[in-house]
Amino acid sequence: MHPFTYSRATDPAAVPGELAEHAHTKILGGGTNLLDLMKMGVERPQRLVDVTRLPLAKIEEIPAGGVRIGALARNSDVAESPLITKNYPVLSQALLAGASPQLRNAATTAGNLLQRTRCYYFYDPAFPACNKRIPGSGCGALEGQNRIHAILGASEACIATHPSDMCVAMAALDAVVQVRGPKGERSIPFKEFHRLPGEHPEHDTTLATDELIYAVDLPDAAWAKNSYYLKVRDRASYAFALVSVAAALAVDGGKIRTARVALGGVAHKPWRSEAAEEKLVGASADEATFKAAAEAALKHAKGYKYNAFKIELAKRSIVRALTQVSGGLQAA
Repeated sequence: MHPFTYSRATDPAAVPGELAEHAHTKILGGGTNLLDLMKMGVERPQRLVDVTRLPLAKIEEIPAGGVRIGALARNSDVAESPLITKNYPVLSQALLAGASPQLRNAATTAGNLLQRTRCYYFYDPAFPACNKRIPGSGCGALEGQNRIHAILGASEACIATHPSDMCVAMAALDAVVQVRGPKGERSIPFKEFHRLPGEHPEHDTTLATDELIYAVDLPDAAWAKNSYYLKVRDRASYAFALVSVAAALAVDGGKIRTARVALGGVAHKPWRSEAAEEKLVGASADEATFKAAAEAALKHAKGYKYNAFKIELAKRSIVRALTQVSGGLQAA
C-alpha cells in the first residue's frame, strides 16, 4: 500500500478547509470500498481524514416534512430505522439486499454514495486500459469481458456501472444530497449528483474535491410508502446486481397518479427512467401498462458481446417490480 498520512477530524466545519488545503486527500468513513482500492493500488491518496467521530449519524424527521439521514449513518441502522421501514420501504429493502451484515454495520450513507465501480479493468492496476483509472488509456471492457457492464448511458470512453443498491432507491425517492464546502452549503438533487461517463469517466459525481457530504434528505411523500426493490443477481447474497429496480406507485380513481422507476446495474449512475414513468402516469396499473413502461425504459439500451441479455432481463425486472408494488396500491 502506498504511504499516506492520517488525521482524525473533530469539527465538521473544518473538514472542507482541510480538503482544500491538502491535495490528494480522501475522506475515511466506513472504509469498505476505499481501503480495498488502496490495497489494490487503484487509489493512492497522500492523506486520509477520518470523519467517523463527527456527529453526522442521526436519522431524524425534518420539521418541514421528510427524513434526514446523516452522512455517517450506518447502512444497517438506516435499513432498520422505523422512519425508513414505514415511510420508505424501498430504501430499507435495497440496503438489506446489499453486501453482508458485517459490511452493512461498517458502511456509511455518504460512503455508499461515493463507492466506485466494480469493473474488472478498473480494479486491476496491471491492466493498462481503463479511462476511469488512467484517463486517455482506453476502455478494456468495450471489447473484453463486459457481462456486468452498462447498457444505458454509456460512452466509448467507459461502460462501467455504478454498484450501489442504496443509490437506486434514493434515485427513485427524489433524495437530495446536502454538502458543505469552503463557499458554504448547497443541496444537490440526487439525479444531478452522479455523472454519466461522457469523455471524463474518471469523475463519478458532481461533488467538488473540497466538499463534504453531511446528510441526505428524503421528501415527505405518501407514494414512497408503496415502494419495492427488486435485485437480480448471480447468487442470493453478497453479489452485485446484474439488474435492479426501485419502483413506487400511487393510484387515484383506478389510474396511476404517481410513478417512480429507477434501475441499477445498467449504467454509470443510478438510472432514473422518466420515460417509464411517463408511460405509467395516467394509465391503469396492469401488465400491459407495465410492459409498455419497460419497453420505454430500455428503448435506447445498447448491449455488448456478453451483456446484451441485460436488456430483456431489465424489461422483465421492471414488470415484476411494478407488479409486486401494485399489489399494495393505495391512494396518495
